[in-house]
Amino acid sequence: MGKRAAVEVEGARELRRALLELGYDVANDLKTVNLEGAEQVLEVALRRVPVRTGRLRDTVRASATKTRGSIRAGFKRIPYAGPVHFGWPARNIQPNPFLYDAMDERRDEVVQAYSDNITNLRKKYGL
Repeated sequence: MGKRAAVEVEGARELRRALLELGYDVANDLKTVNLEGAEQVLEVALRRVPVRTGRLRDTVRASATKTRGSIRAGFKRIPYAGPVHFGWPARNIQPNPFLYDAMDERRDEVVQAYSDNITNLRKKYGL
């Protein structure tokens, strides 16, 4: 469907595993860290999303799990999110990768916030 804009963190899986082995249930802490990063990108994505009626903008949302944060746009009833973002050459729709552009704009800030939050978690759990 297209490239994924992402920030990958080396050692994140190992950190989660180490904390679990020590008996810490950090799922909620990690989800909060990942959601914070996603919300930083969401702020920019909402400014970049093209608006005609506002229906597409209203579907842009952040979510997180213990392993990742993500930004999504569209629902079944808003099927044009993909063509708007990735384009549709057969219909002369040019891509407007507003989600990727938002990630690119905030990448350094997300990486720094993630690093700071993981450092705080390590301190919280005495690692």
